[in-house]
Amino acid sequence: MNKLSKAHEKYLKKLRKDKIIVIFWRIALFAILLGLWELFASVGVLDPFFFSSPSRIAVTLVDLFASGNLILHIWTSLYETILGFIIAIVLGMLIAIALWWSEKLRKIMEPYLIILNSLPKIALGPMIIFWVGSGTGATIVMSVLICIVITIISMLNAFISCDKDKVLLMKSMRANKFQILYKLVIPNAMPEFVSVLKINVGMSWVGTVMGEYLSSRAGLGYLINYGSQMLKLDIVMTSIVLLCVIAGGMYGLVSLLEKRHQK
Repeated sequence: MNKLSKAHEKYLKKLRKDKIIVIFWRIALFAILLGLWELFASVGVLDPFFFSSPSRIAVTLVDLFASGNLILHIWTSLYETILGFIIAIVLGMLIAIALWWSEKLRKIMEPYLIILNSLPKIALGPMIIFWVGSGTGATIVMSVLICIVITIISMLNAFISCDKDKVLLMKSMRANKFQILYKLVIPNAMPEFVSVLKINVGMSWVGTVMGEYLSSRAGLGYLINYGSQMLKLDIVMTSIVLLCVIAGGMYGLVSLLEKRHQK
């Protein structure tokens, strides 16, 4: 028993050591990349007008914050992204459940899902503006359209792939379809659900930026569009960096949810 506890303790120490090494190298790699970027921009290897630099991004960030508009742009994009993300997940799950519930409905809708998934959503941009108007509404719709089909297809595949023997066992115990769904199919699909959340974090930001490009007058996508039109590429790079930071934070929250589920 004592030997087993020592072996387990050694194993835990190794896990902690590996985790520290991974975190160290993540930070070190980030610092190295920033340092090289700044160095190459300062010596002319990279043209700072086109590629900016960490120092120029920091100055631009301070200027945008001092102007009082930065918080508005961040909040607008974050609000639109989170709302589009939630709507896409909820609607996607409900539609996937409906398609799992009815095999006939699934066979009818399958080709339409494939076509909708392959359709470039940006092509619908002008129509979305006509349908729901410009601004926040169009941006949220664009974000939903990009995320919802991925959610439906991924979750439907997860529902269908549930162990058939377990389904038959529950049926033999007189479980109805709702009980099979609630007690077996959905819990079995939770790993795929977490994966869909991770994918949709990035995809919802893609939809938000695309929507803000088309019609918005606020948001980080608007800042990117404005900076590119005015040839203020420092604003473009600063907005991209902010997008990466915020999207990384959302991804971190999803990862925490995954760890809690695993426990």
